[in-house]
Amino acid sequence: MMKKTTTNKTPAHNASFRDPSGFLFTRDGVLFRQVNQVYAEDYKKLMDSGLYAKLVKAGLLIQHTELELEAADPTLSFKVLRPERVPFISYPYEWSFGQLKDAALATLSIQKRALKLGMSLKDASAYNIQLVGGKPTLIDTLSFEIYKEGEPWVAYRQFCQHFLAPLALMAYRDIRLSQLLRVYIDGIPLDLASALLPGRTRWIIGLASHIHLHASAQKRYADVAVSEKRAGRKLSKDALVALIESLQVTVRKLEWNPAGTEWADYYAANNYTDSAFEHKKVLVGDWLSRIEAKTVWDLGANTGIFSRVAAEAGAYVVSSDIDPAAVEVNYRLVKEKKEQNLLPMVLDLTNPSPAIGWNNLERDSFLQRGPVDATLALALVHHMAISNNVPLARVAEFFAACGEWLIVEFVPKSDSQVQKLLRSRLDIFSDYTKSGFEQTFGEFFIIKESSAVRDSQRWLYLMQQK
Repeated sequence: MMKKTTTNKTPAHNASFRDPSGFLFTRDGVLFRQVNQVYAEDYKKLMDSGLYAKLVKAGLLIQHTELELEAADPTLSFKVLRPERVPFISYPYEWSFGQLKDAALATLSIQKRALKLGMSLKDASAYNIQLVGGKPTLIDTLSFEIYKEGEPWVAYRQFCQHFLAPLALMAYRDIRLSQLLRVYIDGIPLDLASALLPGRTRWIIGLASHIHLHASAQKRYADVAVSEKRAGRKLSKDALVALIESLQVTVRKLEWNPAGTEWADYYAANNYTDSAFEHKKVLVGDWLSRIEAKTVWDLGANTGIFSRVAAEAGAYVVSSDIDPAAVEVNYRLVKEKKEQNLLPMVLDLTNPSPAIGWNNLERDSFLQRGPVDATLALALVHHMAISNNVPLARVAEFFAACGEWLIVEFVPKSDSQVQKLLRSRLDIFSDYTKSGFEQTFGEFFIIKESSAVRDSQRWLYLMQQK
């Protein structure tokens, strides 16, 4: 029996307004999806064909429950769904190479499975994929349409812009070019990707056809109506499957080696003794268990050692770092260990992800996706204060905006890591002292506990937001 409830109407979610098939909305803090009448036949096919059940079982599609609930817009509504809530929404420009690659392969796998059951993806947006339980999962139930014999894949260009172009640029040019996805919200234009890729990629069959020739075709047919394009390009199902398989081969061949950066090997080169490192892990684990943190942001997490301490204490952890290599190593560990409550993410704390998209509301800023129960800032403050000239008060204010609890490490100037930072610059940081740190952070937090880290000059603090 479906439970029937009646509540007030609410507007569509800011990130869910472009698709006439339906939209997300929240009511009393609960997320729902309205399926519109225009999508009724496609939705019935999705459910009756067995595609929904097969994809959910494979972990490729988010699960939902059908409800008898007053819709956000009853004049358009066919059904109301309650999708499983994703613990944390991340965006493609926050993913490592491996995360984006796995999301691309998941999208292609979904398309192949859909074709077998008479459906096709009408959207291939990277924003429709989230890393749930450590695996890429489609979260837009309305991305499918009934397959029509002879029709080309309408999401082909979008797939190439959202997945293939950035992956190729990361693999063949520079890993940092993933940040172009932050500028181009509908994927990297293929003409730009073609211009930026090395000339030798024109001799790689997959990249030549799906990026270089594709970009030329886009330019050549730019003024042709979409209806004319679709009418003039008939593609059998076998040819469509061959296209998907060609994309799969092309994506699988793209590789990037995360080794060779300073931060990916940070813990192998730091000045901790084994005793100090273990003491720090014990302190962090004990404090997180004591405050019963269910959600944690580990800022400057490197490869995620302390993120895993938090996860073992029962928290869902967003494990972020500025270094794509460290995040890639972290993600590979997630896959290897089959960890379900840890999300690695690329994030520059001096320039965190902003609110972007339509009216600056379509994609949330990093802080808008909080607050969390606890924030970890371990071996981080000296980088922000000394390397980036961020005053301690600003650092403390940022951490206070993240969540209620803070576990933070103070590394004094006498520490070899801080000395290394100061070698190349004038020491203008007169307030960067233990007492100055405690006084400044004390304006935003109550210091609940502090402890010297054994066999080191460092201090660890447990603080609660005022």
